[in-house]
Amino acid sequence: MSTSRSISGSTSSGAIERFDDKARESFEHLGQTTVYRGELLRHPVYTRVVHWMVALFFFLALFTGFSIYLPWLFRWFTPFFGGGPLSRVMHPWFGLGFVVFFGLQALNWLQPMIWTAADSNWMRNMGKIVSGEAKMDPPDTGFFNAGQKLQFWEIVGGCIAYLITGIILWAGARTFGRIPVAISYVIHDISAVIMLGGIFIHIYQSTFGEPGTFQAMVRGAVSEAWAWTFHPAWYKQVTGRDPQQACEEARRQMTTSSKP
Repeated sequence: MSTSRSISGSTSSGAIERFDDKARESFEHLGQTTVYRGELLRHPVYTRVVHWMVALFFFLALFTGFSIYLPWLFRWFTPFFGGGPLSRVMHPWFGLGFVVFFGLQALNWLQPMIWTAADSNWMRNMGKIVSGEAKMDPPDTGFFNAGQKLQFWEIVGGCIAYLITGIILWAGARTFGRIPVAISYVIHDISAVIMLGGIFIHIYQSTFGEPGTFQAMVRGAVSEAWAWTFHPAWYKQVTGRDPQQACEEARRQMTTSSKP
């Protein structure tokens, strides 16, 4: 029978540099993260709440944006937001909410998102990883891999573009002139398409691409097998065990238990 224990966000401080400890402690009082035997704490309550708020405001901004820029195709979205005029009013506020919450997420993850030599090594092995030829990520892959970091910094750039172009579009041609507004429309739309493509990849990777990832943002915990497979260096940092040896030991136990 599995045993469980409640682990606060401060317990994981050795695994990832945290921002705003007081806010995280407050969120931990509102909920708890239960980690069962054979699992590791991946994301505390604060991180999960911020992540889902980012996702919520992204899709709200996306759907209202679609109804504004392509009304002939996405006009069926507008009744959910009170009609076309109200969708236009709400869109910049949804976009602002997305930028604010992603700003909190960026502060929370800034340190582990810094590019390192391990990430360059991951990129060199990306073909084998994506194709499934490599059964485990490179041994030096830490809390985040290079693909996750690339998407993080792409969203950082996208948020900056949204904020600048969004303010120009919000204020209009009377404030900034027609040419800056026209350029902002193009940059705003291109940034949205790029980010949407990244989100599709993110959804695929967190569900089918790397099974077990989705529960990290729902329950906050992942299996040890998931950790040593996709983030070996982080697994070793948290447990002190060699990921390759842990994997081989698990295989031996499965082989032994399957024998009559």
